[in-house]
Amino acid sequence: MINSLGTLSAVIGSQWGDEGKGKITDILSEHFDILARASGGANAGHTIFVNGEKHVFHLLPSGCLHPDKPIVLGSGMVIHLPTLLDEIKTLREAGIDVVPRLHISEAAHVVLEYHKKIDGVVEERRSGAGGIGTTMRGIGPTYADKAHRIGMRMGDLKKDEGEIKKYFEHHANFAVKMYDISVNSEIELPQLFDAKKLLEKRITNTVSYLHKALGKKRILIEGAQATLLDIDHGTYPHVTSSGTTVTGALQALGLPPKELTSCIGVAKAYCTRVGAGPFLTEISGKRGDELRERGGEYGATTGRPRRCGWLDIGELKFASRINGFTHLNITKLDVLDAEPSIPVYNGNDVTELPGWQESTVGKTDYLQLPEKAQEYVEYIEKESGVPVGFIGTGPGREEMIVRSN
Repeated sequence: MINSLGTLSAVIGSQWGDEGKGKITDILSEHFDILARASGGANAGHTIFVNGEKHVFHLLPSGCLHPDKPIVLGSGMVIHLPTLLDEIKTLREAGIDVVPRLHISEAAHVVLEYHKKIDGVVEERRSGAGGIGTTMRGIGPTYADKAHRIGMRMGDLKKDEGEIKKYFEHHANFAVKMYDISVNSEIELPQLFDAKKLLEKRITNTVSYLHKALGKKRILIEGAQATLLDIDHGTYPHVTSSGTTVTGALQALGLPPKELTSCIGVAKAYCTRVGAGPFLTEISGKRGDELRERGGEYGATTGRPRRCGWLDIGELKFASRINGFTHLNITKLDVLDAEPSIPVYNGNDVTELPGWQESTVGKTDYLQLPEKAQEYVEYIEKESGVPVGFIGTGPGREEMIVRSN
């Protein structure tokens, strides 16, 4: 099954994020040569459990735990340098040095500390309209600077320190006047200079690097956030600030769509959402609380409790149309083990499917699943029109069913 994914495969979230993309990316990374993160920033969080140990990443691709695999941070990303340096340090302390295998796009933008302040100002100004529940990580303001053509890019770190200081102060003054915020250059500039020292030689033309590898190496693309948060196709305005679909990922990495050989859509067996915005199948009260606790539904980035609800097949079909999924990865099937019945919204009405009320935790063979659990998976497959190739049955790397179809 895994070998049939071809030489350029993408892992894309099909709901509102937090579907468990990190785990399938980590599993697949063993079989690919290059791991590429396309877009987004430290508002994304990927949690992986390996041998019982929890690893959380915000900027580095989940597959970075595999040694010797080149890692690409694409031009669509917005990079908060202290976060990246912290992740590098944490991995070094665990005996993993990723710096020699990093390829950071010179066109990726830098998230500065004052972008976080702007995030707070903007959210407060629109609070009368309900706000959008931003993570306050400065992501939107950084992408806004990119669109205004006034942003700082990773390639700017190749300049000498005097030029970096001048460049920073010019744009910081613009932010101060526009948003009436304060900027602390005594904090900001040392962060830039520290990143320059460690990463300058790792900043490169990643488009050229990836094109040299096309057809010769196997490339795995890790998407950030998910389809329903896409700036164009998501539940606007309650969306992120970048393209989260597979075409957005290809654009961000500078790869031609015709080269894509497979696209795995990741969806929970139920659904969650963080922050404000429509959520048709949301569960309120005790049942929703119990689902949240069983699933550990708290944000990897913010720790915020996630809103929980049932699977929406209509949204899954929409995500499949947008991305052209070749396979689905249904995650957290085990979280539904205790449910006597499982509602599913099919785009028109709610279908009640029988629960199995047996443990699926740790199952690695599809035929080991309870009959009703198999029926639930096959219902998703039939209604979505996409084969379910992978089924998560627990948080561990090994707790995954890989189907042969």
